[in-house]
Amino acid sequence: QLQLVESGGGTVQPGGSLRLSCTASEINLDYYVIGWFRQAPGKEREGVSCISNGGGTTNSADSVKGRFTISRDNAKNTVYLQMNGLKPEDTAVYYCAARYSPLRNWCTIVGGSYGYWGQGTQVTVSS
Repeated sequence: QLQLVESGGGTVQPGGSLRLSCTASEINLDYYVIGWFRQAPGKEREGVSCISNGGGTTNSADSVKGRFTISRDNAKNTVYLQMNGLKPEDTAVYYCAARYSPLRNWCTIVGGSYGYWGQGTQVTVSS
């Protein structure tokens, strides 16, 4: 059973940075596409960024392009989301999700495509 655990959330001032981590247990992530999603109070879940199982393909929402970077270290079974230039509108609970895929250069930020989800980590951007 694949289990995902997010960490690295917290409170930061506008313009600040955070790095979120998503670590998997029980199953090696080598063949899993990973996505990051977020949900703010009263809003629908939004796809933020994704990375292919080999790490060669990424995709991000327009709202975070140029500010957020997704990466992975398969040796550590961990995917990261580096968030720079944070804005108050980035405040949300951030979730990572995994989907098995034999395709090496594909990922998606459509949440319904993922079958495994972490519990989430809170990110608050406030002065």
